[in-house]
Amino acid sequence: MKVKNKNKKQVLSMMTWVIILLIWWIVTNTGLIQSQLVPSPQKTWETFIEIAKNGYNGTSLLGQLGISFYRMFVALFFALFAGIPLGLLSGYFLTFQAIFDPIVQFYRPLPPLAYYTLLVLWLGIDETSKVTLLFLAAFAPIYVAGVSAVKQVKEDYILSGQSLGASKLQLFFTVIFPSCLPQIFTGIRTAVGVSYTTLIAAEMVAATSGIGWMVIDASRYLKSDVMFVGIIIMGITGILLDLGIKKIESLVIFWGGKE
Repeated sequence: MKVKNKNKKQVLSMMTWVIILLIWWIVTNTGLIQSQLVPSPQKTWETFIEIAKNGYNGTSLLGQLGISFYRMFVALFFALFAGIPLGLLSGYFLTFQAIFDPIVQFYRPLPPLAYYTLLVLWLGIDETSKVTLLFLAAFAPIYVAGVSAVKQVKEDYILSGQSLGASKLQLFFTVIFPSCLPQIFTGIRTAVGVSYTTLIAAEMVAATSGIGWMVIDASRYLKSDVMFVGIIIMGITGILLDLGIKKIESLVIFWGGKE
């Protein structure tokens, strides 16, 4: 039954994209929408091939993507390194939560670009300010997921470990941490999405390279075909990132879905 539903979902998803592409082709090739506003699918494809071969503004397409992903992955590394331990500790010990939770809850609702100007003022316009911005954007979801995950660990699991003589350290690593992993991965997926959108916005505001900068630079010269190429690449790479995290999650949490 699950296989049948999965196949049905895949067919519906493919049909959705076929219909979108068909509508796109019709409205652009019949003159319903001006090509300056929305380029045709074939024009977008030709532009993609051109950028893939010759790059944009002296930098290859892989180079533009590499710059963007370098910024994001460096920030995510530090966000994971700090967010997971602090989130788990804050969920496990009220002292840690009392110290770190007010800070995270204060800046978490703020739009990242609202304090990006301050980061640029303090750290300059180079990579340090961008990586710091992405770190802050990614840290909050991971931290909150860690705190929430600890509080949702079933008490029966903890009592069973204690009855078997497990120490607090053993209890943490053998019971609490594995129980928290599913929710932590949910926080990581959220953090990747938030940091990616923040990255693109930051590159559009203050950058001279990256896939987000390519789109905003093309908009200044009304190159809608380049803009569409950049936006489509952003969407595809975002999907691939999420699929990659799902794959890692299925490997790490190998017991997921099993009773």
